[in-house]
Amino acid sequence: MAETGAKLIKGATGEWEVVIGLEVHAQVNSRAKLFSGASTEFGGAPNAHVSLVDAAMPGMLPVINRECVAQAVRTGLALKAKINRRSIFDRKNYFYPDLPQGYQISQYKSPIVGEGEIQVDLTPEHSIRVGVERLHLEQDAGKSLHDQSPTMSFVDLNRSGVALMEIVSKPDLRSAEEARAYVGKLRSVLRYVGSSDGDMEKGNLRADVNVSVRRPGEPLGTRCEIKNVNSIRFIGQAIEVEARRQIAVIEDGGVIGQETRLFDPVRGETRSMRSKEEAHDYRYFPDPDLLPLEIDQAWIDALAADLPELPDAKKARFLAAYGLSPYDATVLVADRETADFFEAAVKHGGAARDPKAVANWIMGDLSASANAQNLPVSEAGLGSAALATLVDLIGEGVISGKIAKDLLVMLLGPDKGADPRALVEARGLRQVTDAGAIERAVEAVIAANPDKAEQAKGKPGMLGWFVGQVMKATGGKANPQAVSDVLKTRLGL
Repeated sequence: MAETGAKLIKGATGEWEVVIGLEVHAQVNSRAKLFSGASTEFGGAPNAHVSLVDAAMPGMLPVINRECVAQAVRTGLALKAKINRRSIFDRKNYFYPDLPQGYQISQYKSPIVGEGEIQVDLTPEHSIRVGVERLHLEQDAGKSLHDQSPTMSFVDLNRSGVALMEIVSKPDLRSAEEARAYVGKLRSVLRYVGSSDGDMEKGNLRADVNVSVRRPGEPLGTRCEIKNVNSIRFIGQAIEVEARRQIAVIEDGGVIGQETRLFDPVRGETRSMRSKEEAHDYRYFPDPDLLPLEIDQAWIDALAADLPELPDAKKARFLAAYGLSPYDATVLVADRETADFFEAAVKHGGAARDPKAVANWIMGDLSASANAQNLPVSEAGLGSAALATLVDLIGEGVISGKIAKDLLVMLLGPDKGADPRALVEARGLRQVTDAGAIERAVEAVIAANPDKAEQAKGKPGMLGWFVGQVMKATGGKANPQAVSDVLKTRLGL
């Protein structure tokens, strides 16, 4: 599916194509775990959120969490995927200290969601479609803690049994850039649907990255799997590093062996964990404690009817309804709360205000302030109503763009929560539009700079310098257009 023309890597012996498939593990948004009533809350004391089922006590039987199933179906619908009305839970058998049952309950041949696709924007004007092979539900393992004692390892089972959606892409990705964009778009869709918060810092979104290389047009090469990459930036780095490693091996006459590797972001390298010969034989078989999962079509239809407007549809509507550029629309819809914030500001009070002006403030000064606080724009400290008023004040000529920037700093700081219009009056921030006052300011600047005034008559480009000086003299309160007009007349431009 993915276009390949411009995404080749130059090696010592020619060009190579990298082929990438991703297995993304997203923690399901639910209050309880997949097969028990234990809490999924993050940050509890070790082993504080563990039921007898999670700890694999004898005789404890799993009971499916209906909401986790609903979240998987919602996600599948958002990915335009086939929802399998009958699916089966299997036991994936392996032994590890943080897996108390000695097996993981997962889905093997009959997943809950089948083939789908996701549209990935590489630039505002260019997108690709990436196939989704499947989505299945499975339980997470616990966590081994190796830094608590010099002689022992401890196990925290709080995460044991938490529901995960494993979303497997087809090998349609052809570059690190495409893979990063894919994960970003997938995370956006999950957040829109509400099925996962996609918080990589908490480990709620992780990816296993499958990488192989081949000469353009040749059959697929042998893939290596890079396990548990936990940031979009690291996913891109891991692909670049692993692709170049494989190319170097092949060009030196070596052969790529199928293996599992780890990415070390500090050293910028991947390291072998285990080869195919040492890989686990998971010996999947249907879990005898769980009946096949059968879903009613009416329930699927009800979940579909309740889905929110998704990013692609919202982008198309923003382009049509608000006349935004593809770039602006792409940025705004990437985060659902930001998109809602934008729309609330544009529509506030039923007034007709410039959507582009609202978008510029959100994507500029407001985003900069939010990023500095590591917060989303909608939580930066300025309400949508206040932003609407700020834009209105500029449009009405009450304040200039320069004063608006100063006003925003006040509204995000010492005057948080204040009414922008009242603050302008209280602080005397109204723009100077009085022609006499502006003319006096212009005369003063010209009188102080007679040589430059004479030069400006032959160099119209110097007008900007004079405008800046007048604005500085008036504390930024003069109307810039009025200043420019007066200066043109006075200097004969």
